[in-house]
Amino acid sequence: MIHDSLRSNLVSHLHELIRERDPYVSSQGHYYARHYIHTQLSQWGTPTQMPFTCRGQVHYNIGLNLPGQSDRAPIVIGAHYDTVPGCPGADDNATGVAVLLELARYFAAQPPQRPVYLVAFDLEEYGLIGSQAYVQTQIDQPIHLMLSLEMLGYRAAKIPERPSQNYPVAALKYIYPTDGDFIALIGNWQLVPTLWRLQQEFRKTGLPCAWLPMVNRGQPIPATRRSDHAPFWDAGYDAILVTDTAELRNPHYHKRTDTFDTLDLKFLTQVCQGLQQGIAQL
Repeated sequence: MIHDSLRSNLVSHLHELIRERDPYVSSQGHYYARHYIHTQLSQWGTPTQMPFTCRGQVHYNIGLNLPGQSDRAPIVIGAHYDTVPGCPGADDNATGVAVLLELARYFAAQPPQRPVYLVAFDLEEYGLIGSQAYVQTQIDQPIHLMLSLEMLGYRAAKIPERPSQNYPVAALKYIYPTDGDFIALIGNWQLVPTLWRLQQEFRKTGLPCAWLPMVNRGQPIPATRRSDHAPFWDAGYDAILVTDTAELRNPHYHKRTDTFDTLDLKFLTQVCQGLQQGIAQL
């Protein structure tokens, strides 16, 4: 069952966030997105702007820590808000940020088992710099799990006699779906039980889900490291990438055509619902 209010909220966020957001080429759009995220998170607590320096310029991650029902180690949920130059970044990554904001709304009203730290990262497109800076502030601090929300709104149409889903390693096409209509979870191998549990929550929404456990911090398949979960892997934390698989499915990846009209809003809403229910149980 799709909740109309959740879908409407996601659409409202997308309309504000979809704009060129490169911090150097499109600084106005980038600042607007940062201000919008901060304003939205302010409804549920007191956000923190976490500065770091790159290229002689100060950049900011934006975080909001929400309490859980216990004081156990927190779950960190992150999504990057910058884009590559010339790209309005609808799927990459306005969808991830929109879901991040709705998770803040949901968990502020219904505290999960564990505290939740929500973070909007800057400079992902410049080499995961924002998430690397954040991890450095957390060294030796307990983190139960990190979830990276990276492109969550594109569902490929089924094409007769031709797969709509590609893979970075040819052998994977014999194991995973040929149609790009699922949400993917990529986590370190120790998280197999957690990956399975999250898969069940996505399926309850009617959304297909496939998961891939990785060894050695994703080094055997470098494509699995291309988002903000990788610095957490490198620091020894458990982390999962939640994604529609980016350019392996979406032909608009890093292009001017990555616009609102290309998104599947039902798919995106199901992803958000699955995350709400799944994270609440972790």
